[in-house]
Amino acid sequence: MRRNHPLVVMLTVLLGGIFLTCPSQAYSATAGEIDKGVDLALEKLYAASPVAKELSTIAKGILVFPDVIKAGLMVGAQYGQGALRVNGKTTGYYNTVAASYGLQAGAQSFGYAMFLMTEDALAYLDKSGGWEVGVGPSLVVVDEGVARNLSTSTAKDDIYAFIFGQKGLMAGIGLQGSKITRITPDR
Repeated sequence: MRRNHPLVVMLTVLLGGIFLTCPSQAYSATAGEIDKGVDLALEKLYAASPVAKELSTIAKGILVFPDVIKAGLMVGAQYGQGALRVNGKTTGYYNTVAASYGLQAGAQSFGYAMFLMTEDALAYLDKSGGWEVGVGPSLVVVDEGVARNLSTSTAKDDIYAFIFGQKGLMAGIGLQGSKITRITPDR
C-alpha cells in the first residue's frame, strides 16, 4: 500500500476546506454573479479609497476581481473571476490564476481592481489572449504611501492596482506572475 507524503495530504485537506467553505469559487460563476460581485467590490473600494474613485473618472477600463482565493502549503495557488468595465459597462469576463512555491502556509481571500489608464493598456489586455502580470504594460500597486501622492494629474503609469478585502491567514499578496485570461461564463 502506497502512502502519500504528509505535506501532500495537508495541502489537499487545506485546499478542499477552502473550496467547501467558499462555494462561490468552487464552480464557475455566471455572468450575473460576476457582475454583482464587481458592483459590490467597486462600491466598497470607492468608499474606502477616494483615490480609486478619482482614478475611475479617467481610466480607460477597470478590471475587477472581487474574490480571489489563495491557499498554500509550500506550494500555493490562487484563483478568481472578474469583469472588465469600460464606461461603467461590462465588456468582458476574465479569470486570474497564479501558482507559487516556497515558504508559505495558509489561506486567504482578497480582491483587486486594475485601473487601465491608457488605450494601449486596454488594447494589450484585449489582444494578449492570456496576459501575465509583470509582462507588458507598467503596473503600480497602490498602497497608502502611493495613494497619498496619486491623483488624476499625477497618474502617469499604464495600470494602477488596488488590493482590498483581505481575509484569512497567509502572509503576503502579490499580483506578479498572475495570468489573466478571458472567459465566457454562463448567462
